[in-house]
Amino acid sequence: MKFNTQNAKITATTEKTLVIGIDVGSETHFARVFNWRGYEFSRKPLEFGNTEEGFETLRTWIMELKEKHGMDKVIPGMEPTGHYWFNLGKFLQDKGMRPVHVNPHHVKKSKEMDDNDPSKNDRKDPKVIAGLVNEGRYFYPYIPDGIYAEIRALSELQVLARSEITRLKNRIARWFSIYFPNYKDVYGNVGAVSGLMVLKEAPLPEDIVKLEVDGVNRIWRDAKLRGVGLKRARTLVTAAEHSVGSREAQEAARIELRILLADYERYTAREKELMALIEEKIGEVPYVDKLLEIRGIGLKTVIGFVAEVGDIKRFDNPKQLQKLAGYAIVRSQSGKHKGESHISYRGRKRLRYVLYEAAVSVVSHSPEFRSIHRYYTTRDRNPLKKMQSLIAVACKLIRVFYLILQTGATYKAEKMMEDIRRPAAV
Repeated sequence: MKFNTQNAKITATTEKTLVIGIDVGSETHFARVFNWRGYEFSRKPLEFGNTEEGFETLRTWIMELKEKHGMDKVIPGMEPTGHYWFNLGKFLQDKGMRPVHVNPHHVKKSKEMDDNDPSKNDRKDPKVIAGLVNEGRYFYPYIPDGIYAEIRALSELQVLARSEITRLKNRIARWFSIYFPNYKDVYGNVGAVSGLMVLKEAPLPEDIVKLEVDGVNRIWRDAKLRGVGLKRARTLVTAAEHSVGSREAQEAARIELRILLADYERYTAREKELMALIEEKIGEVPYVDKLLEIRGIGLKTVIGFVAEVGDIKRFDNPKQLQKLAGYAIVRSQSGKHKGESHISYRGRKRLRYVLYEAAVSVVSHSPEFRSIHRYYTTRDRNPLKKMQSLIAVACKLIRVFYLILQTGATYKAEKMMEDIRRPAAV
């Protein structure tokens, strides 16, 4: 049964349903209770704290109203205001009252319908939220649990670590531009291991010159680092001798680089540790090994997909996944005017990025997806631009991933190509 359509949501609200509008705050929440016709059962908004005691106060209040008015179902609605809703939503879900979310933009636009007043207050917002829930204008939030909660949390930590690494690389590159611009002639990558080893002992160009070629090479030999030797050491020392970098505030420059390198090593080690944990956990998700059988799909893609999507069983069809990724097609059309189509960009940005990167990879490594990409970009009718074609391939990957994770089917390139319907040539 399709439970995620607006008709199904409206049908779910019956004469025996309590509709609760909750205005979520960082420390204090406000709630009002209505029936399916919009008649209010609460004399005044219930104010309760973001604590265990406050949550129990809400539950007791709801149970009393439920019994008093002979109701058998509760639908609590709220805005997804950052992370403040999460603990309350989990509490309600654990108590058998599945929370729903309304779009904050809808709340803002519809709050003037009763009094033509755009003001916001703790009494007004819960009523607006409850009204949107009654109209079926809500969506079900996903609160991952079990292995999916673990993978999402670890993945978010890994992404934060990767962001810090990128930030630190940029700061280190800035430091080189000021104090040792010739360094880029020796190392194109600021994170090169052999270069960082030398900089720990000799951060500034004059320090490297004092080490001389043998001193630089000795650092690498002591660390048993392969692939570098006297030739690379000579190149680095020569670059240091001809450096045009700043010679001001040298002590501060040494301290700054030491701090940057220490932070870089710490976050690099953290990212490796998190990736090892994620790789261990991802094996517990059913059928993920079958995704890796697709040429061009690697472990990072699978991890990113599972972390963002969670349990695939919660989706009725691949189109819902497409909307979640922001790949739903948006068309602007009125009368004879037909505007240009584009993707919605609404949904989980990281999932959209993971799928796009996966599309680029499979087009490069997989003959069948390369064939699809070539067809989209060269067909006679409505050929797509390269970017548009890659998005179409990403949507195809969504359907393939969905089928495999739902049924455990084995990926077969021939079967996928046979299932593609192409318009007949005119």
